Amino acid sequence: MNRAGLTRRQWAGGVAGWLALAFAPVARAGAQIEEPLADSVRTALSAVIANSAPPKPTFAHIEERLRYLRWLGAMSDRLKRRKPDMQTRIEFLETVWYESRRAGLETALVLGLIQVESGFRKYAISKAGARGYMQVMPFWSRLIGDGDASKLFHMQTNLRFGCVILRHYLDLEKGDLFMALGRYNGSRGRPEYPNAVFAARRQWEYADPPQG
Repeated sequence: MNRAGLTRRQWAGGVAGWLALAFAPVARAGAQIEEPLADSVRTALSAVIANSAPPKPTFAHIEERLRYLRWLGAMSDRLKRRKPDMQTRIEFLETVWYESRRAGLETALVLGLIQVESGFRKYAISKAGARGYMQVMPFWSRLIGDGDASKLFHMQTNLRFGCVILRHYLDLEKGDLFMALGRYNGSRGRPEYPNAVFAARRQWEYADPPQG
Protein backbone atom coordinates (compact mmCIF):
# COMPACT_ATOMS: atom_id res chain seq x y z
CA MET A 1 0.00 0.00 0.00
CA ASN A 2 1.39 3.47 -0.91
CA ARG A 3 1.23 6.60 1.17
CA ALA A 4 -1.98 7.73 -0.49
CA GLY A 5 -3.73 4.63 0.86
CA LEU A 6 -2.74 5.35 4.47
CA THR A 7 -4.36 7.66 6.96
CA ARG A 8 -2.20 10.42 8.39
CA ARG A 9 -2.14 8.61 11.76
CA GLN A 10 -1.10 5.29 10.19
CA TRP A 11 1.63 7.00 8.20
CA ALA A 12 2.95 8.87 11.24
CA GLY A 13 2.83 5.72 13.36
CA GLY A 14 4.76 3.74 10.77
CA VAL A 15 7.41 6.40 10.41
CA ALA A 16 7.74 6.71 14.19
CA GLY A 17 8.18 2.96 14.55
CA TRP A 18 10.82 2.86 11.81
CA LEU A 19 12.71 5.76 13.35
CA ALA A 20 12.60 4.13 16.78
CA LEU A 21 14.28 1.04 15.37
CA ALA A 22 16.67 2.88 13.09
CA PHE A 23 17.95 5.15 15.86
CA ALA A 24 17.48 2.82 18.82
CA PRO A 25 20.15 3.42 21.48
CA VAL A 26 22.82 0.74 21.61
CA ALA A 27 22.77 -1.09 24.93
CA ARG A 28 25.98 -1.48 26.87
CA ALA A 29 25.22 -4.91 28.28
CA GLY A 30 26.49 -8.23 27.00
CA ALA A 31 24.42 -11.08 25.64
CA GLN A 32 23.37 -14.64 26.33
CA ILE A 33 25.47 -17.30 24.61
CA GLU A 34 23.66 -19.91 22.54
CA GLU A 35 23.98 -23.34 24.09
CA PRO A 36 22.45 -26.66 23.02
CA LEU A 37 19.19 -27.45 24.79
CA ALA A 38 17.89 -30.92 25.51
CA ASP A 39 14.61 -31.62 23.72
CA SER A 40 12.75 -31.81 27.02
CA VAL A 41 14.14 -28.44 28.12
CA ARG A 42 13.33 -26.82 24.78
CA THR A 43 9.79 -28.17 24.92
CA ALA A 44 9.29 -26.99 28.49
CA LEU A 45 10.63 -23.50 27.78
CA SER A 46 8.55 -23.22 24.61
CA ALA A 47 5.41 -24.11 26.56
CA VAL A 48 6.15 -21.47 29.19
CA ILE A 49 6.75 -18.82 26.53
CA ALA A 50 3.61 -19.71 24.60
CA ASN A 51 1.28 -19.63 27.61
CA SER A 52 0.30 -15.99 27.29
CA ALA A 53 -2.04 -15.21 30.15
CA PRO A 54 -2.73 -11.47 30.48
CA PRO A 55 -0.78 -9.59 33.18
CA LYS A 56 -3.77 -8.87 35.40
CA PRO A 57 -3.06 -9.35 39.12
CA THR A 58 -5.56 -11.13 41.30
CA PHE A 59 -5.56 -11.08 45.08
CA ALA A 60 -7.35 -13.22 47.65
CA HIS A 61 -7.41 -10.42 50.22
CA ILE A 62 -7.97 -6.67 49.98
CA GLU A 63 -4.84 -6.08 52.07
CA GLU A 64 -2.69 -7.67 49.38
CA ARG A 65 -4.30 -5.57 46.68
CA LEU A 66 -3.61 -2.42 48.71
CA ARG A 67 0.02 -3.47 49.15
CA TYR A 68 0.27 -3.98 45.41
CA LEU A 69 -1.20 -0.54 44.69
CA ARG A 70 1.20 1.09 47.17
CA TRP A 71 4.12 -0.70 45.51
CA LEU A 72 2.90 0.35 42.05
CA GLY A 73 2.67 3.98 43.15
CA ALA A 74 6.14 3.96 44.72
CA MET A 75 7.76 2.29 41.70
CA SER A 76 5.95 4.65 39.33
CA ASP A 77 7.45 7.64 41.14
CA ARG A 78 10.94 6.12 40.92
CA LEU A 79 10.56 5.38 37.22
CA LYS A 80 9.03 8.72 36.22
CA ARG A 81 12.30 10.26 35.02
CA ARG A 82 12.97 7.34 32.68
CA LYS A 83 9.37 6.87 31.50
CA PRO A 84 7.51 10.21 31.68
CA ASP A 85 4.20 8.93 30.26
CA MET A 86 2.15 7.60 33.17
CA GLN A 87 0.12 5.02 31.26
CA THR A 88 3.23 3.56 29.63
CA ARG A 89 4.96 3.49 33.01
CA ILE A 90 2.11 1.72 34.79
CA GLU A 91 1.65 -0.87 32.03
CA PHE A 92 5.37 -1.58 32.10
CA LEU A 93 5.46 -2.02 35.88
CA GLU A 94 2.34 -4.18 35.91
CA THR A 95 3.90 -6.46 33.30
CA VAL A 96 7.28 -6.66 35.04
CA TRP A 97 5.53 -7.58 38.28
CA TYR A 98 3.43 -10.23 36.56
CA GLU A 99 6.23 -11.81 34.50
CA SER A 100 8.80 -11.78 37.30
CA ARG A 101 6.42 -13.49 39.71
CA ARG A 102 5.30 -15.92 37.01
CA ALA A 103 8.93 -16.99 36.63
CA GLY A 104 9.54 -17.13 40.39
CA LEU A 105 11.90 -14.14 40.37
CA GLU A 106 12.15 -11.14 42.66
CA THR A 107 10.62 -8.12 40.92
CA ALA A 108 13.28 -5.75 42.26
CA LEU A 109 15.96 -8.00 40.76
CA VAL A 110 14.29 -7.96 37.34
CA LEU A 111 13.96 -4.18 37.45
CA GLY A 112 17.63 -3.91 38.39
CA LEU A 113 18.58 -6.19 35.50
CA ILE A 114 16.53 -4.12 33.05
CA GLN A 115 18.21 -0.95 34.32
CA VAL A 116 21.66 -2.43 33.69
CA GLU A 117 20.76 -4.15 30.42
CA SER A 118 18.84 -1.45 28.58
CA GLY A 119 18.32 1.56 30.84
CA PHE A 120 14.57 0.89 30.46
CA ARG A 121 14.74 1.52 26.70
CA LYS A 122 12.21 -0.56 24.79
CA TYR A 123 14.12 -0.51 21.51
CA ALA A 124 17.65 -0.88 22.88
CA ILE A 125 19.97 -3.04 20.77
CA SER A 126 23.37 -4.30 21.94
CA LYS A 127 26.43 -4.65 19.74
CA ALA A 128 25.79 -8.40 19.80
CA GLY A 129 22.22 -7.88 18.57
CA ALA A 130 20.36 -8.44 21.86
CA ARG A 131 17.03 -6.67 21.87
CA GLY A 132 14.64 -4.77 24.06
CA TYR A 133 14.23 -4.16 27.75
CA MET A 134 15.87 -7.39 28.88
CA GLN A 135 18.29 -7.63 25.95
CA VAL A 136 17.17 -11.01 24.66
CA MET A 137 19.29 -12.53 21.91
CA PRO A 138 17.37 -13.32 18.68
CA PHE A 139 18.45 -16.99 18.71
CA TRP A 140 15.98 -17.56 21.58
CA SER A 141 13.12 -16.85 19.19
CA ARG A 142 14.34 -19.73 17.05
CA LEU A 143 15.01 -22.09 19.95
CA ILE A 144 11.85 -21.64 22.01
CA GLY A 145 9.64 -19.18 20.12
CA ASP A 146 8.06 -18.95 16.69
CA GLY A 147 11.24 -17.70 15.03
CA ASP A 148 10.08 -14.09 14.70
CA ALA A 149 12.81 -12.08 16.43
CA SER A 150 11.02 -8.79 15.71
CA LYS A 151 8.54 -9.69 18.47
CA LEU A 152 11.33 -9.21 21.01
CA PHE A 153 10.59 -5.48 20.84
CA HIS A 154 7.05 -6.15 22.11
CA MET A 155 6.98 -5.32 25.81
CA GLN A 156 5.34 -8.40 27.30
CA THR A 157 7.08 -10.77 24.87
CA ASN A 158 10.49 -9.35 25.76
CA LEU A 159 9.83 -9.42 29.49
CA ARG A 160 8.49 -12.96 29.32
CA PHE A 161 11.48 -14.24 27.36
CA GLY A 162 13.91 -12.44 29.66
CA CYS A 163 12.34 -13.72 32.87
CA VAL A 164 12.02 -17.29 31.57
CA ILE A 165 15.64 -17.29 30.36
CA LEU A 166 16.93 -15.97 33.70
CA ARG A 167 14.85 -18.60 35.53
CA HIS A 168 16.35 -21.26 33.23
CA TYR A 169 19.89 -20.09 34.03
CA LEU A 170 19.09 -19.95 37.73
CA ASP A 171 17.93 -23.56 37.60
CA LEU A 172 21.05 -24.55 35.66
CA GLU A 173 23.20 -22.91 38.32
CA LYS A 174 21.24 -24.62 41.13
CA GLY A 175 20.01 -21.35 42.58
CA ASP A 176 23.32 -19.48 42.41
CA LEU A 177 22.15 -16.03 41.37
CA PHE A 178 25.67 -14.67 40.87
CA MET A 179 26.47 -17.37 38.30
CA ALA A 180 23.02 -17.21 36.70
CA LEU A 181 23.39 -13.48 36.10
CA GLY A 182 26.79 -14.10 34.58
CA ARG A 183 25.24 -16.59 32.17
CA TYR A 184 22.53 -14.11 31.28
CA ASN A 185 25.13 -11.52 30.37
CA GLY A 186 27.53 -13.93 28.64
CA SER A 187 30.19 -13.25 31.28
CA ARG A 188 29.78 -16.25 33.58
CA GLY A 189 32.17 -16.20 36.53
CA ARG A 190 33.08 -12.52 36.25
CA PRO A 191 31.86 -10.16 38.97
CA GLU A 192 31.24 -6.90 37.07
CA TYR A 193 27.79 -7.67 35.69
CA PRO A 194 26.24 -9.45 38.70
CA ASN A 195 27.54 -6.72 41.00
CA ALA A 196 26.03 -4.03 38.75
CA VAL A 197 22.64 -5.80 38.82
CA PHE A 198 22.78 -6.26 42.60
CA ALA A 199 23.55 -2.56 43.01
CA ALA A 200 20.69 -1.56 40.69
CA ARG A 201 18.31 -3.93 42.48
CA ARG A 202 18.69 -1.89 45.67
CA GLN A 203 17.08 1.09 43.91
CA TRP A 204 13.92 -0.97 43.30
CA GLU A 205 13.56 -2.71 46.64
CA TYR A 206 10.41 -1.98 48.61
CA ALA A 207 9.89 -2.45 52.33
CA ASP A 208 6.41 -3.92 51.93
CA PRO A 209 6.37 -5.82 48.60
CA PRO A 210 3.05 -7.24 47.35
CA GLN A 211 2.79 -11.03 47.41
CA GLY A 212 -0.17 -11.74 45.13
